[in-house]
Amino acid sequence: MSENKTCMPPDPNTRTPVFKAPPYSCDAHCHIFGPRNKFPYHPSSTYEPPDAGKDRLQALHDILGIERAILVQASCHGPDNSAMLDAIASSNGAYKGVCIANKSFTDNDFQDLHDGGVRGVRFNFVKHLGGTPDLDGMRNILDQVKHLGWHLVIHVNAEDIIKFQDFFLGIKMEIVVDHMGRVPCDAGTGQEAFRILKEFMHRDNWWCKVCGSERISQAGPPFQDAIPFARELIAIAPDRILWGTDFPHPNITRWMPNDGDLLDLVPLFATDTALQKKVLVDNPARLYGFDD
Repeated sequence: MSENKTCMPPDPNTRTPVFKAPPYSCDAHCHIFGPRNKFPYHPSSTYEPPDAGKDRLQALHDILGIERAILVQASCHGPDNSAMLDAIASSNGAYKGVCIANKSFTDNDFQDLHDGGVRGVRFNFVKHLGGTPDLDGMRNILDQVKHLGWHLVIHVNAEDIIKFQDFFLGIKMEIVVDHMGRVPCDAGTGQEAFRILKEFMHRDNWWCKVCGSERISQAGPPFQDAIPFARELIAIAPDRILWGTDFPHPNITRWMPNDGDLLDLVPLFATDTALQKKVLVDNPARLYGFDD
């Protein structure tokens, strides 16, 4: 993996949050990295993170009081979803997954992923992870997985929301946006990309994750300048909002967050217990098919 950059490790001293997550709360955006001696990183990866396997994730969730998780395949493992599938298989039904796929995947491959607990496919548009995918190839993959009831997860920057607005609107399946569209907080909630994202969220097939506060913040910890963005998204579509930690926080360049701080943002995003339960429990259970 020449020219790869090594990622900062996550904060090892997770603070116990003040906020008590309700039963069956779900971290709807987190990753499994390695361990590389068992699950090597992909040769095409643009970064090489420290190992953060399923045991490390479970230890984090024990501190946070989180019982369920959606494992999102990250580009460091590329289309080899083995580490994610291994973690799902050992979770006793507590984990589901979102895969990365390419044109080599057959219908049988997708059925195997579905049987292994995968419920969506993710495409990266952000430049530091390789930029825009092959859009025709992306459409073909989406056609392959629609019959499984899967959804699309898009990882975009603010400029991608503007550039690919028409393309995204042409996709006729459920779409989940990572990290509030990575819109920069200092540009305000009136910025064009966030206005478009809010228009998307008025459509019944659009979902958004109110995570990644540390990625869009310009004020730094505890990232409270992200609160207005999350509140506006929740106000539009309270039944189609998810939350996650993004642990172990790959490619952080400024402020490595403490995951206790991130969970303590939830009651500031969703200010009553009914909304908190929707975001943390009901919405991910409905989208991913958890059995209560």
